[in-house]
Amino acid sequence: MQKVIAIDGPSGSGKSTMAKNLAKELNILYIDTGAMYRALAYFASLKDIPFQEGESLTRYLNDLTIEYGNEDALIRLDGEDLSQKIREHQVSALASQFSQLPSVRKFLIGFQRDLGQKTICVMEGRDISTVVFPEAFCKIFVTASAEVRAKRRLSQLVETGKDEGISFEQVLKDVEERDRLDIEREVSPLKVAEDAVVVDTSDLSPADVLKRLIEISQEKAKGHNLSL
Repeated sequence: MQKVIAIDGPSGSGKSTMAKNLAKELNILYIDTGAMYRALAYFASLKDIPFQEGESLTRYLNDLTIEYGNEDALIRLDGEDLSQKIREHQVSALASQFSQLPSVRKFLIGFQRDLGQKTICVMEGRDISTVVFPEAFCKIFVTASAEVRAKRRLSQLVETGKDEGISFEQVLKDVEERDRLDIEREVSPLKVAEDAVVVDTSDLSPADVLKRLIEISQEKAKGHNLSL
């Protein structure tokens, strides 16, 4: 049994926000694995690292210094704070491509496991309960319809001033393409773990989703003699 609340789900399902709020309510560590893939992909693109297996990628990963969860920054690579830059819309597509590379996933899975072994935490991503922590005491799959997720994503972009004139149709197309890539990739595809509790957030308010996640987490913790 691993002391991790593993939250998986497709892009735009609200899992990042909910996982962060859940960790805050339970007063435990929150780990955003999506930010890690975004940061590595964005940084690699800046350095003109080919998005393919090879010597350049191997050297890039071996030489990389990654810091997560500092007091003043969510994520740093080689000392550079990328916490805000990785939230730009185009970075999502980069992360989707980069995350399909086996060596990239192997690198970050090792890093994520090291973080998760230090203390009880909430970790979210797309393969946390199936690959990274298959023996997590609590597994939750957060989802929503593609249309709902696209609306949320567009609203988020508008609020942060990063919409760049992008249309709802384009965001929906991007969401559906991201789903396809995540589900069909050969390495660690997105899927629901057999023992995961599925929470569809399409028609739920953020407060209702958080309440449900707290209930699930505390129920699972009680069953494993853990205190939350």
